[in-house]
Amino acid sequence: MKSSRRLWQWLAAIFLLSFAALGWMGREIYLSAPPIPAHVVSTDGSPVFSEGQVQQGQEAWLSAGGQQLGSVWGHGSYVAPDWSADWLHREAIALRETIAQKQYKAAFPDLNSDEQAVVNARVKKELRTNTYDAATHTITISAERALAVRQLVQHYTGLFGTDPALDTLREQYAMVKASLKNPQDLQALPAFFFWSAWAAATDRPGETHLSYTSNWPHEPLVDNVPTTGNGVWSIISVVLLIAGVAVMVAYHSSHKEEGDPEPPHNDPLFELKPTPSMRATIKYFYVVIALLLVQVGMGAITAHYAVEGQSFFGIPLAEFLPYTVSRTIHTQLGVLWIATAWLATGLYISPALSGHEPKYQKLGVDVLFYALILVVVGSIACGWVGTLQRLGTNFSFWLGNQGLEYTSMGRIWQYGLFAGLMIWLTLMGRGLWPALKRPSESRGLIAMVFLSAMCIGGFYASSLMWGQHSHYSMIEYWRWWLVHLWVEGFFEVFATAVIALIFTRLGLIRAATANTAIVMETIVFLFGGILGTLHHLYFTGTPTSVIAVGSMFSALEVVPLALVGIEGYRNYVRMRSAPWVANYRWIILYFIAVGFWNTVGAGLLGFSINPPISLYYVQGLNLTAAHGHAALFGVYGMLGIGLMLFCLRGLMPRAAWQDKLLAPGFWMLNIGLAMMVFISLVPAGIYQAWASVSEGLWYARSPEIIHSKVMTTLVWLRVPGDIVFALGVVFLGVFALCLLLRKHQPDVIAAKLQAKKD
Repeated sequence: MKSSRRLWQWLAAIFLLSFAALGWMGREIYLSAPPIPAHVVSTDGSPVFSEGQVQQGQEAWLSAGGQQLGSVWGHGSYVAPDWSADWLHREAIALRETIAQKQYKAAFPDLNSDEQAVVNARVKKELRTNTYDAATHTITISAERALAVRQLVQHYTGLFGTDPALDTLREQYAMVKASLKNPQDLQALPAFFFWSAWAAATDRPGETHLSYTSNWPHEPLVDNVPTTGNGVWSIISVVLLIAGVAVMVAYHSSHKEEGDPEPPHNDPLFELKPTPSMRATIKYFYVVIALLLVQVGMGAITAHYAVEGQSFFGIPLAEFLPYTVSRTIHTQLGVLWIATAWLATGLYISPALSGHEPKYQKLGVDVLFYALILVVVGSIACGWVGTLQRLGTNFSFWLGNQGLEYTSMGRIWQYGLFAGLMIWLTLMGRGLWPALKRPSESRGLIAMVFLSAMCIGGFYASSLMWGQHSHYSMIEYWRWWLVHLWVEGFFEVFATAVIALIFTRLGLIRAATANTAIVMETIVFLFGGILGTLHHLYFTGTPTSVIAVGSMFSALEVVPLALVGIEGYRNYVRMRSAPWVANYRWIILYFIAVGFWNTVGAGLLGFSINPPISLYYVQGLNLTAAHGHAALFGVYGMLGIGLMLFCLRGLMPRAAWQDKLLAPGFWMLNIGLAMMVFISLVPAGIYQAWASVSEGLWYARSPEIIHSKVMTTLVWLRVPGDIVFALGVVFLGVFALCLLLRKHQPDVIAAKLQAKKD
C-alpha cells in the first residue's frame, strides 16, 4: 500500500510539474512569436500591405481549406505546397531577377558567376535583415523587393481566384477555381503568405542567422539551413533514447514480476447481465463501423486526388466533393469514430464494474448518443456547404471548417462536443461511483480509468483556447494540446487501464500487479508525453528552447514503446491459458496488434521524424503521413475495434457470436495497413526527403516532385494496400451486421444453445 501510494504521489507531481512547464513554454511562445505588422511599406513610401491584411489573410486561408489545402510552417496537407516555403522561394527568385535587371540590365541566368554571386548576396541580405519597427509596427522593404512582392500578389490572387492561366497549377494542387470569393479576402491572402515567409527567413532581433522559425524551411537561396542547436539537440535526444531504453531494460530485468494467476475454469463474465444503459450502447458501436466505412471511402478519394487533382477516374468529383472537403472528413472522422468507440466502452464498463445502474442512466446514454450524432452530422454538413458555397471567414470559424487538421469543425460544434464529453464524464462518474467507494484490489485501476476520463473530457477545452483572430503560433500551440495530449496522452492512459481491467476481470492477471503496473506506465507515458508535445512546435515561430525541451522529452516518449512487444507476447500466451479464453481470441489479437503498431508506428516511424534535424527536412512530407496512419489507426484504431468487440460480446446473445468473419477482417486490416505504409507512404516520404535535403522543401512539395513518375507510381502502389484494408473493414461490418441479425432470431439462437448442451 505504501509503495502504491508513493507511486500515485510521483504521478501527481510529474503531472503538475510537467503542465506547469508546458504552460511556461506557452508563455515564452506568446512573448517571442513573430510580430504581425500593421503595415508593410516600400522604402519609396508606397504601401505594400495595409493594416489588418496579414490577420485577414490568415483567416481567409483557413476558410479556403487551410491545413487541408497545403500547409504553413509545415503543418497541413501534402498535395498543394507549403505556402510559406513556396512564397519564400518564389520571392527569392523574383527578387534575384529584379536586382539583376536593375543592376546589370540582364536576366540572372545570363550573368557571369561573379555578377550572380553579387546578386545572390544582396538577395540573402534583403530577406534575412529584420526591418520590423516595433514602435510603428511596420516592416520596410526595398523598392526592388516591393516589386517582387507585388508580382507574387498577382500570382496568388490569380491562383485562389479564377485566372485561367493557372488552371493546370490548380489541378496539380487539387484546388478549385475561386477558392476565395470575397475580393478583400483574396487581396489579403498574399499578406499572410508574405508574413509566414518573412518570419521564416528574417533574423530574430539581436540574433544572426536565426529566423523566427529557427531557419525552417530549408532554402539554400537565403541560407536557411539547420541551426547548431538543431543538430546538437538531435544528438542529445538520440543519446537520451538509448540511455532510457537501457535503464528500462535493466529495471525490467532486475525486477521479476509476479506470475499470472491460475485462470478460472469458466469465463467469469459469462453470467454478466447487461443493464439497460449497457444495452443502450449497442447503437454507438454500429455508428462506429458506419463512420469507419465513410472514413475509408473518403481516404481513397483523397489519395486519388494526388494523381487527378480535380477528378476521380475522369469523373469531375471536385465540383461536388473537392479535396479540401474529402480530406477534412477523412481526418475528422478518424478521430471521431475512435473516440466514439472509447466513449461507448466507458459507458458499458461503468455499470459492469460497479454492479450498479444509476437512475435515468439509460436516458443519459440515449441523449448523449443523439447529441453526438448531431455534432458529427452537423459539423460535416456545415463544413461541406461552407466550402462549396465559399461562405466566408465568419461562417467557417463558427459553423463550417476552421481549416485546422483534426480540429476542423466549427466552434459551435466544438462547444457541443465539449458539452457531450461533460455528459459522458458525468454518466461514467455516476456508474463508477459505487466501485470507487468500495475497497477492492481493482479500485486503483478503476480510479485510473475515471481520472483519465476526466482528462479526456476536461482537456478537450484546449480546442476552445484560440479565437478567430489568434496569432498563428498560438493556434498551433493550443491545437497540439488537443491533438497530442488528448489523443496520444490521456486516451493512451484510458485504454491501458481499461485493457488491464478487462484482463483482471477475466482472471488472467493479478489486480495488485495491474494496479502498480498501470500507475508506473502512466508515470512513464506522461513524463515524456506532456512536454513531448513541443516536438510539434519546433518551427512554428517558437523560441529555440522549444527545440531543446521538445527533442529531449519526445525521445523519452519512445522509451516505453521498446518493451511493448513483451507485453504483446504475454497477452498471446494468456490467450492459451484456458479453453474458454479462445472465445476472446480476436479481441486479444487486436490488443496485441496495438502493441505491434505502438512499436512500429508510434516508436520506429515516430522517432524517425521527431529529432529536430530530421523534422527540419521532412516536416510536411509523406513520412509524417506514414507515421500518422500507422500510429493513429494502428494503435488507437485497432484498440477501438478491440474494445468494441469486447463490449459487443457482452451485449449480444452468446449463440449469435460467430467470429469466422473476424479472422479475415483482422488480418486484412493489419496487412493492408502495412502495405499502405511501407509500399507507398514510406518510400514516397524518403523520395521527398531526398528532394528536400538536396534542393529545399519548396522542391519536395512542388508539382515537379508530387506529380513526377516516381511519386505517381508510389500513389498507385498504395491501391493494393487500400483494397486489402478496405476489405478488412467490410468483413468487420458484415460481421457486425450478421451479429445484429442473429440477435433478432431468438428461436434459432435457442436451438443452437440446446444443441450445445446436448
